[in-house]
Amino acid sequence: MADICTQGLDTGFVGLGYAKVAFLGVVQGITELLPISSTAHMRIVPAVLGWQDPGSAFSAAMQLAALAAVVSYFWSDVRDILFGSLDALTRRDFADRHFRLAQWIVLATIPIVIAGVALSGALNACNSALRSLSVIGWACIGMAILLALAEMLARHRRTVGEASMADALLVGLAQVGALIPGVSRSGSTLTAALGLGFKRAEAARFSFLLGLPAIALAGLKELWELHKVHLDAHGWSVLAVGLVLASISAFFAIWGLMSILERFSAWPFVIYRGVLGVVLLVAVALGWLA
Repeated sequence: MADICTQGLDTGFVGLGYAKVAFLGVVQGITELLPISSTAHMRIVPAVLGWQDPGSAFSAAMQLAALAAVVSYFWSDVRDILFGSLDALTRRDFADRHFRLAQWIVLATIPIVIAGVALSGALNACNSALRSLSVIGWACIGMAILLALAEMLARHRRTVGEASMADALLVGLAQVGALIPGVSRSGSTLTAALGLGFKRAEAARFSFLLGLPAIALAGLKELWELHKVHLDAHGWSVLAVGLVLASISAFFAIWGLMSILERFSAWPFVIYRGVLGVVLLVAVALGWLA
């Protein structure tokens, strides 16, 4: 089935219908917050099932599902940062730890906002070369190597309470890598935080908190883009089904990720990413996947 484009915006999800988008919403929710690349799975699963690509607009809009899951799971942290910062402002206590963390979250968001705006045309275009399975395969392998190095070489001792502005900026810069399909926002930021010496679960917590504005902006921007191209009521309803199911599955994905990192390590994700990347490249080379 051919991709569906609306005024140059990839809206292939509309043609998939409710049942297929519901299934892809669950897949998106699970893979969005695990360091295994949701974009890779949004290309692979439809290709294997013979469905059309749901499009980059679907993946970007699903960021709002990830946002709901992260805020829900880390609500105590989000609440403390939000209300602690407001309280610090009223007291003019600019050294308050909540206020400083809020500042760092804003700082960490700047690089991906600049890069996202600069690359938006290429990322959201119909049949974008950046969403090719070969690019995704190599990105999966590259991130598997970097995550493995972080696991082997990092100290795994630091907590979020010991974080600095430099840490926030470096994780924010790593977040830019998420714009490349196959890299994964969770994967790039978790790898950076591990490399900076954070404990595994603390690295995930730090990366999720720093990524909140970027996740929200990406999702809201895509909703605005869909509004501008006059997506019809049917399209919005299909998207809504995907968002609801993605939110639920994303919450359980965070729970699973934190449990694995607290009890084990990031090696299961390293192995999964590496195998996935190799299988993708072989499948493309042999013509099994277009």
